[in-house]
Amino acid sequence: MATHQTPGVFVEEFTNFPPSVAQVESAIPAFIGYTEKAKQTTDGDLMLSPLRISSLAEYQNFFGVAQLEESIEVMLDSSTPASPKLDVKVHNPSPFFLYYAMKLYFNNGGGACYIVSVGDYRSAISDVDLKNGLDQLRKVDEVTLILFPDAMNLADATAYYGLYKNAMMQCAELRDRFTILDVWKSNDAASDNIKTLRDFDFGGVVNAMFAAAYYPRLLSNLPYNYHDDGVTVTCLNDSSLSGSMTELSNKNNLYYQKAKDAIANVPLIMPAAPGVAGIYVQIDSTRGVWKAPANVSINSVTSPEIIITNAQQNDLNLDIATGKSINAIRSFPGRGNSVVWGARTLAGNDNEWRYIPVRRFANMVEESCRNSTTWVVFEPNDVNTWTRVQAMLTNYLTLLWRQGALAGAKTSDAFFVHVGLGTSMTAVDISEGRMIVEIGLAVVRPAEFLIVRFSHQMVTS
Repeated sequence: MATHQTPGVFVEEFTNFPPSVAQVESAIPAFIGYTEKAKQTTDGDLMLSPLRISSLAEYQNFFGVAQLEESIEVMLDSSTPASPKLDVKVHNPSPFFLYYAMKLYFNNGGGACYIVSVGDYRSAISDVDLKNGLDQLRKVDEVTLILFPDAMNLADATAYYGLYKNAMMQCAELRDRFTILDVWKSNDAASDNIKTLRDFDFGGVVNAMFAAAYYPRLLSNLPYNYHDDGVTVTCLNDSSLSGSMTELSNKNNLYYQKAKDAIANVPLIMPAAPGVAGIYVQIDSTRGVWKAPANVSINSVTSPEIIITNAQQNDLNLDIATGKSINAIRSFPGRGNSVVWGARTLAGNDNEWRYIPVRRFANMVEESCRNSTTWVVFEPNDVNTWTRVQAMLTNYLTLLWRQGALAGAKTSDAFFVHVGLGTSMTAVDISEGRMIVEIGLAVVRPAEFLIVRFSHQMVTS
């Protein structure tokens, strides 16, 4: 304390405030797949090296664009010259979706994310390559969501769901991330794709609560990446107009422009997960991670690949036998072409971890508290330290309660923080160097079923 010699009032600032909890980001996706290139300074230096980006322009700079389509065919009927009829077919579309996935992600409110390139377009899509990318992601602490857009084109369901099972296992181990997947679709029209997912063993509720599945795929209005020289034009009435699109542009500009419009109108079938990831980011930033990422329409989409009815969604939303809930993408007239109409994890029968926002909110709080209490290690395990820890965590949870993340009329109803001898620890715990903090949360849950009851009332006057 300073020694004062002149009578008067002296002000001294006291700054020994308890430490505070720094909240971690709740929606930082990682996209693992195949890219045109993976170059920061030299060719291939970004291969299997997670890179954080914030825009599509950054993605193009480091990873290139989509693979050029080489099997687009335009059938031109010029029997009515003023309004020719055109039919466009994309015979063998590129199996690499990552670039298009990034477009869908950013068009739906996506922000900062990580890209892990596991190969270029000369590669065959392999679950081994994608698993290698997943392993590299383990060391990136900031990632909170995991997606494999290219995995939809894996050869079989076992490889596809096995890959996602590995992602769920990583999520369950690290407890700071969540997996978004689509229902894999077989080329066999007679195959029951829903049953295939539900028959797969993901490792029980321990893994299933860290993932959410969406169905069906989406018909997007994203344009195919192609070059005019790679498009074949066949004119039914005038063979002189047949050839490539480049040749057609030199011969008849009207037909060329109409052919370009027709190609642009061919829907690009996309997995829903990238668009849904963008919605996760959008909802987290505007409402909070505790708000269900649902009842929101996906942008850049004309409709789901399959129109789902209420009766069909009954079976998707809840399955008594396996408990694997599947979130539907629905089309509602006047409300949206592709509305996310579900907010359940794959652990649909588990009362505690049934809902996506509950699991993701717990991930965020656990990670934030873990990162913010590292200063406690090697501090004296006494009442002074316990009081500081309790004050720090109580302040953090109070702020979340005020934002509407926790249920309860008062903080004692919304959460508790217990730390101390006789409450969370025994004398043995203290002698063995353990400081145990117990936290309980009453997380708000989505109103999944809105029930409005009507009754007739007799006239009384």
